[in-house]
Amino acid sequence: MLEEQAKASVVSVADPVAHTAEQEQAEVLVSVVIPCLNEEQNIDRCVRAAQSALSAAGLPGEVIVVDNDSEDRSAALAAAAGASVLHEPHRGYGSAYLAGLAAARGDYVVMADADLTYDFADIPRFVKKLAAGAELVIGDRMDNIEPGAMPWLHRYIGNPLLTGILNLFFRTGVRDAHCGMRALRRESIARLGLRTTGMEFASEMVVRAAREGLVIDEVPIKYHPRGGESKLSSFRDGWRHLRYLLVHSPTYLFLLPGALMAVLGLLMSITVVASLSVFGRQWYMHTQIAGTLLLVVGVEVIAMGLCAQTYATYYLGLHQRWFDAVRSRFRLEHGLMGGSVIAVAGLVVVAVVAVRWIERGFGPLAEEQLALTGATLVIIGVQVFFTSFLLSILGLHRTTERG
Repeated sequence: MLEEQAKASVVSVADPVAHTAEQEQAEVLVSVVIPCLNEEQNIDRCVRAAQSALSAAGLPGEVIVVDNDSEDRSAALAAAAGASVLHEPHRGYGSAYLAGLAAARGDYVVMADADLTYDFADIPRFVKKLAAGAELVIGDRMDNIEPGAMPWLHRYIGNPLLTGILNLFFRTGVRDAHCGMRALRRESIARLGLRTTGMEFASEMVVRAAREGLVIDEVPIKYHPRGGESKLSSFRDGWRHLRYLLVHSPTYLFLLPGALMAVLGLLMSITVVASLSVFGRQWYMHTQIAGTLLLVVGVEVIAMGLCAQTYATYYLGLHQRWFDAVRSRFRLEHGLMGGSVIAVAGLVVVAVVAVRWIERGFGPLAEEQLALTGATLVIIGVQVFFTSFLLSILGLHRTTERG
């Protein structure tokens, strides 16, 4: 009978009337959003713990459980405990939170998992940080992990590595970027434009908050052993986080590796062509071939990086100061001119080789280094020329907006 009554209070995300009239009239300062997938062992305790924390602190609020297509009694138990339950049929950590954040009515939104790893009594501490001016508050578990709560692979490799990469790329300064307990102002949700549906949602929130200039703060919290079975896949979910960080940072994914390859390839080629002695010996044709390969590939990767950054700037609104400075000084014509000059220089070198071949009656010709140099210049010139056009095409979005 209890479960039947609970099911009657469960609402669907698609239902336009998600709250009763009494709920709409009630004052809501804090919304606690809990994603849930087959957590019948824990969800009742989580809901009641959140309610107790709000009540003890005198914070008027609501507890929203987003049932992510559970196959057990999680939804019914959450509703019986007094939570507002939303159904999100599309599975995924991000999908559940997107539904929950959209339904939250409080000025402050606190997020926490339904696995008992977080202490809901910490809710007032997060709210206090928000009330003091922070716009996103993230829990910091790293100094307070109880025995058995976090696998060594996550504690000493996965989390520090991914957090370090995130801070390197986006300079957030956050110690524990993947903590599942966090809070933010509801007014900030629209600014973040969150859209990922998987575990990378945690990284996306921090990255977008940093790019939007939100005030980010942290709260030291304890991390408890999990109740029930974990749904986390270490390598799959870790890769999703890393993939998100890489594809949202063209500088580190394309430009820096491309520049490194191009510079190394150029130095190797110059060493051979100029007959320079390095490490006490001279280097010959095979070294130049390797250098040419690195140089050509490096330039191509840089070109892809510039296109990726152009797309990110004009279509995603993700600006980089260096890119804005470059595009304010250089136009399509500069790229076309530079590419043409390089290609023509290469053709001149190739022409010199052709003339020498003709002079020798089309016989044997030992001009491999010169021929490879000319071909390299032509290839790079063509790359620069047509990349300039592609960058201009991507920039048409900006022209249209101005018009």
